[in-house]
Amino acid sequence: MTRALFLFLILLVTASGQTLADLSVKTPVPAGEPVVIGFLGGWDRWNDPRRSVPELTGRLAAIPGVHAAAISNHRLGTALQLVKKALDSNADGILDNAEKQQACVLLYGQSLGGRAAIRLARKLDRVGVPVRLTIQVDSFGFDDDVIPPNVRAAMNYYQTGRLTVRGENEIRAADPSRTVILGNQRREYPVWLLPAAREKARFLFGGGHARMESDPLLWLEIQGLIRATIMR
Repeated sequence: MTRALFLFLILLVTASGQTLADLSVKTPVPAGEPVVIGFLGGWDRWNDPRRSVPELTGRLAAIPGVHAAAISNHRLGTALQLVKKALDSNADGILDNAEKQQACVLLYGQSLGGRAAIRLARKLDRVGVPVRLTIQVDSFGFDDDVIPPNVRAAMNYYQTGRLTVRGENEIRAADPSRTVILGNQRREYPVWLLPAAREKARFLFGGGHARMESDPLLWLEIQGLIRATIMR
């Protein structure tokens, strides 16, 4: 299946709508506290406990002072609303320079969610909001390889299995003087390697792309990278 056909199908068939009311993040958040948004891939629902993005979001949200939300990849408007409301300390509907400078925004996503993370970073760049970190997991899309200059650091994970969706294998900075590319890390998922699957059919027929989404060691590494960035 070509990327164009896959993205067209996403537009035709989407998960049920997600709004700010579905998110547990209370806005605005205290100035300087991190806002972390994880985007799911494909048609995955934001509240599906079997998916790794909501699972990681729950662990991050349990950290005192961290405000984390899992959002469907086709709900960029909802995600942008959340960030703006979260950073608007005085709730006047306008992000002033002080509120922008205190922003601590981190974005990550899997498959089409990786593309959504970069698209949101670009939208935030247009309004002058910095992003501390973006993480892409087997990111899938047309325009997800160039990281906008408002992103301080970016990390990319991918796999190259056969007969499966393949993510972006190399990201680069639009402005290397402002963005550090932490790495383009390839992971291997042999056909015989079947993790303790919550959905066996998904992992058998989804190939390396599905196995990567369910790799617990990968998501623990991502959790560690997010925590380390927050603590700096």
